[in-house]
Amino acid sequence: MLALVLFGALLAVAQPASAVEPPQDFAVHEAPVPVPEISFEDADGQPKTLADFHGKVLLLNIWATWCAPCRKEMPTLDRLQAKLGGPDFEVIALSMDRGGPDIVKKFFAEIGVEHLALNIDTTGKAMFTLGALGLPMTLLIDREGKEIGRLIGPAEWDSPEMMAFIRSHFGAN
Repeated sequence: MLALVLFGALLAVAQPASAVEPPQDFAVHEAPVPVPEISFEDADGQPKTLADFHGKVLLLNIWATWCAPCRKEMPTLDRLQAKLGGPDFEVIALSMDRGGPDIVKKFFAEIGVEHLALNIDTTGKAMFTLGALGLPMTLLIDREGKEIGRLIGPAEWDSPEMMAFIRSHFGAN
């Protein structure tokens, strides 16, 4: 019996970094799946698509200023971008606010968002194209633009468990 316990412990320790367990409620696909094409605008009104970020692991968060859980999680996304953002990773906070970028700019200023770029889809089409059943919804996307998994609802994106899970996908191509 002791041998089985020790064997199990060794197996647990010997797991590769990519075997990091997903956080609670994070639904991971067996294999990455294509992400439908979406378009949105940056703070200057310039058109953007996910293809503009090809080569990076992305955390695409669909949110709105009128969504209370979205507002609560936004500081954790900002801290995640501050800690992990760079050539390998980017948080894309995509607002669904129909009122335009000024509403988002005001909200970012109120809560002190400093590390997230302003991205907005005033039409709300991206939300429906991606199959969002509610807000917030967040997709983890690999370097090739395929969805690794998603979480519907808010999360503590800068928690150690979440950051370890996200980091475990940096090597995925």
